[in-house]
Amino acid sequence: MQTATIDTLDTAEAPEPSNLQLQITGALAPGYDRVLTPEALAFVAELEAAFGTRRRLLIEARAQRQAELDTGALPDFRADTADIRALDWKILGTPSDLQDRRVEITGPVDRKMMINAFNSGANVFMADFEDATSPTWDNMIHGQINCMDYSRGTLAFDDLRTGKQYRMGDTTATLKVRPRGWHMLEAHALLGGQPISAGIFDFGLYIFHNATALIDMGSGPYFYLPKIENMAEAQLWDDIFTHSEAALGLAHGTVKATVLIETLPAAFEMDEILFALKDHIVGLNCGRWDYIFSYIKRIGKNPDYLLPDRAQVGMGEAFLKAYSLLLIQTCHRRGAHAMGGMAAQIPVKNNPAANEAAFAKVRADKEREASFGHDGTWVAHPGMVTAAREVFDALMPGQNQIHRRRADLTITRADLLKPHTGWATEDGVRENIRVGIQYTAAWLDGRGAVPLYNLMEDAATAEISRTQIWQQIKHGAQLKDGRTVTKALIRHLYAEEMNSIEQALAGASTPHRKQLTAAGELFLELVLADELSEFLTTPAYALIT
Repeated sequence: MQTATIDTLDTAEAPEPSNLQLQITGALAPGYDRVLTPEALAFVAELEAAFGTRRRLLIEARAQRQAELDTGALPDFRADTADIRALDWKILGTPSDLQDRRVEITGPVDRKMMINAFNSGANVFMADFEDATSPTWDNMIHGQINCMDYSRGTLAFDDLRTGKQYRMGDTTATLKVRPRGWHMLEAHALLGGQPISAGIFDFGLYIFHNATALIDMGSGPYFYLPKIENMAEAQLWDDIFTHSEAALGLAHGTVKATVLIETLPAAFEMDEILFALKDHIVGLNCGRWDYIFSYIKRIGKNPDYLLPDRAQVGMGEAFLKAYSLLLIQTCHRRGAHAMGGMAAQIPVKNNPAANEAAFAKVRADKEREASFGHDGTWVAHPGMVTAAREVFDALMPGQNQIHRRRADLTITRADLLKPHTGWATEDGVRENIRVGIQYTAAWLDGRGAVPLYNLMEDAATAEISRTQIWQQIKHGAQLKDGRTVTKALIRHLYAEEMNSIEQALAGASTPHRKQLTAAGELFLELVLADELSEFLTTPAYALIT
């Protein structure tokens, strides 16, 4: 089944905006009234009324498509959109402050961390309301306040605990914002008694309050769009952009977005996604960690696509290499930026050898990206900006490499599905258990970006951790030592790892210690379930609301 067309997903029965009222059920702390003004809430309600039904139908279409994949179907390029792939066309254009994106840094919408990211030396900072931020009510509204202060030139932070002051530098990164994905709801904002789209909530508040101020400062309302699966989902965003521009008196094409290709189905519709958003899009990005998660989730019931340990699933080979190269070829043909993926390594204190190993991995990763033809890359920590920049400066002397069309490449369906070879190991299973539990505990405690074992982990890597184990149980994967992965083995390893984590944190001031039990129970429930849950964060969100 192909994705339903936009016409069949539209709704002509949306209530009139004048009759709508958004009900806010979250606590109203001081300063929240700056964000939750009657006018801003009316705008968000208007967007939800106009587009909410389409979003819900698109989520239902995901489930229908998954049912087909579960019975043996495989993703492929669409026959009904072959003309979009064949014809020559270009995106509308890219603003000057997004022409050079050689190093982008991402992180949560925490005030101090935002200032550090802006001052990191990166070209672009993506303020992340999604995978790097736990979506507590306070986190979401404080993030909006921080973005408002940035656009008005007043973003600053005084740390009362340390006495340190954080201020914006003279030259700072260009801001892009990632709203939450289509699958997420905002439990504290109700329309007609029902929670609204979290993505519409994040986007609507941000553009309503900041578009004009951003334009006045020589920039604009720029976004990263997560977890899109197909052209129809991209078209929904494009229609929301067009509607918002008209409502707010902005010129058509003012909103600019980069789409993260971080789902397996989206890799087969990159041209179509660019086409759907062509007046508003400036590029695509290799969202590698979510992409691995999506690969397991979408075709993981097929034993032919069983993956080895996460550490063996690298960007230089198999399906990850193919999708990286296809993304470059597709973007450059259309005049768009082809962004590389995240380097999750962080500086390692008090261990020179481990620190150098981390930097070496970043340099090697960025050398691969730049040599392939990517126009820039992501890092997770300010300390890695210089290393990534040095590589791109050496291999990409211009602002970008859009001129490199990569016409030498032919990427096939088989290339995009080819699994990595290697082994599943006990160490790999144990690492997935440790990372999954500890990340989930931190998420439940309000933190979305968590340093663990010299890597900056976010929701995507926790998703890999739990889906890999689920897939290994599903297929009775054989470990390198000859044992079979069973529910009994996982329960045994889980008990040992939980005990080790609890002992390691005993007496420590780690904020998320108190959430370990709930996190562990949820993680174990999901990996042992007969059916694979679509997202870890969906049941976890119920625990924080």
